[in-house]
This record gives sequence, structure tokens and C-alpha cells, in this order.
Amino acid sequence: MSLPFDLCDRTLTSILDRHPDLAETPTPLATLTSPMSPDPVGSVRVFRGKAVAKVVYVGLVVPAIHLDSHMIFAFTPATSAVPHFTLDSVYGGSYHAFHLDLIPRAELANHLSYLDAAFHPLSPLVEQAAALPGLSPAAVGPRQRAVMSPWMLVNRADEAAFGEIGRFVDAYAEHWSALVHQGLPDDVLASLADTDLAARDAAVRANLFSRDVDPVWGQVSRLLGDATADAIRAELTDE
Repeated sequence: MSLPFDLCDRTLTSILDRHPDLAETPTPLATLTSPMSPDPVGSVRVFRGKAVAKVVYVGLVVPAIHLDSHMIFAFTPATSAVPHFTLDSVYGGSYHAFHLDLIPRAELANHLSYLDAAFHPLSPLVEQAAALPGLSPAAVGPRQRAVMSPWMLVNRADEAAFGEIGRFVDAYAEHWSALVHQGLPDDVLASLADTDLAARDAAVRANLFSRDVDPVWGQVSRLLGDATADAIRAELTDE
């Protein structure tokens, strides 16, 4: 069991435990194959519920090319203001890497009460993570960062540092689950009356998983083929 798989699997299990109405549903992407390997190279799991509308896990493991990648996206309903949760956990042969974030459902710069309720409690964690030895910047440009949140943690990590990030993942997941269970205060929700949450979410998700924005999809296509890569993208963009 690899460190990236262990972190992602532990996080997925905690989400399912905190939201027990989530039920796994069949997907034709359950087994992923590639011309690069005679054996399966990964899997997709999909869970559906109510307060958490959908959770998608994508795992890709190809030892021949030193790939060990695991991702969770947990989506709240289209009309919810509660952010989505995401974790990427990767080993690339010579380094570990991770990406942890909550995806805003409204613009933050002009919705300060929403920012304060949904994101500001994570600020001490961002500061603590920045001081963790063994982390280095990940190759994520401003354009890609713009569709995420300022509280995104995205780094390469040596093995010791990667072993430490679980506490940040746990804290983000716990905060997110509390938002799901408790909801946002009425005054915060009232401040979002100018936002079509569902329409904005559809547009943001299209950008998040766009081939043009995120170069990882080119790598996925080379491994799995365009049709399978696009089917995974559709699973992530489809409510």
C-alpha cells in the first residue's frame, strides 16, 4: 500500500463515514486499461447521496512509468453554497505531491461573509503548512490557480513531509463536513442572492476539468486514450 493511496483511501473512508447516505453506484469506468500495460492501470469509483451529491475517486497506478496517482472530488449539490472538497495524492518516481482545496461556490472578493464562514477558518492551516520542511512549489500556473481557492495547498513533498500532510487533509475534510452538516448561516446565504449557484458551478466545473486549463488531461489521454479521459472528465463535470 503506497503513501498516496493510503492518504486518499483514508480520506475517502472518512468522508463515507461522515456522510453515511452516500452509496456506491456502478460505472463503466470501474476498471481502466491502457496500451502501456497488460494489467489494469486504475479505477474510478462513484458514490451518490443527498447533502453530498456525488463523490468521484480516480486512481491511476502504472509502476513502469512511476505513476501512482489518486484523486477524490466530493461535490455538494448544484444549488448548495457549500464548497466542493478535493484531494490529489501522487507519487511520481522521484517525488511525492499533493493538492488539497475547497472549491468556492461564489466569488469570494465581493462576498466577504461567505469567505469568512467557509474559508477563513482554514487560514491557520495554510500558515502551518507553509512552514512545513520538505515542501516545494508545485508546477501550477496562475491560470489554473484562478479556478481554485486561495486556501489551496499544492506542493511537491519529500517522503517525510508527505507523511505530515495527513493532518492538514483531515482538518480540511472535517471543516468541509461540518459545513455540509450544519449549512451556512442565513445571513451568509442571503448575501449570495446575486449568484446563480447552479449556473456558476457548471461553468466552474467545466473550467476545472478543461483540457485547456489543466494539462494533466493530456497525460491521462496518453495513458488511457482520449475517449476514456473524456469519459472521466464527464463524470466529474456531470451533476
